[in-house]
Amino acid sequence: MLTRGTGPRIRAMPHQTLFTVATPGRGFVDLTARIAQLVRASAPELTGVAHLFARHTSCGLLITENASPEVRTDLETLARRFAPDGDPAYAHDLEGPDDMAAHGRALLAGPSLFVPVGRGRLLLGTWQGIFLWEHRTRPHRRELVLTLLP
Repeated sequence: MLTRGTGPRIRAMPHQTLFTVATPGRGFVDLTARIAQLVRASAPELTGVAHLFARHTSCGLLITENASPEVRTDLETLARRFAPDGDPAYAHDLEGPDDMAAHGRALLAGPSLFVPVGRGRLLLGTWQGIFLWEHRTRPHRRELVLTLLP
């Protein structure tokens, strides 16, 4: 923290990284360690926020339980109930029976999130992890943008 009278203010510049994540198909990919490493490497002294954005409409980003995989299994169960594959009421199915369901599921976890950062470290809670939630049934390569802001 910089206080008045201690010298000139140094304005930190935002830093942005574009990277890809390969998914195995529907389910969760834990991004916590990768994001933590990118933050440390790019801005080791940053106190601010990390903003993560997925450049896709059929996956999502979320912070959720990182210790019990049953939580993620149960989230999949909820998503299947909320947006079942192949519902005959769907008009959009250009890429298969999981297409519209994937867009509906993406409403549960949006395309972006913010994580506070203190001195180059993610300030997540004890049981929190950052996950990409793939909603398509087949593997994809997802582009993500990480922006670090003071």
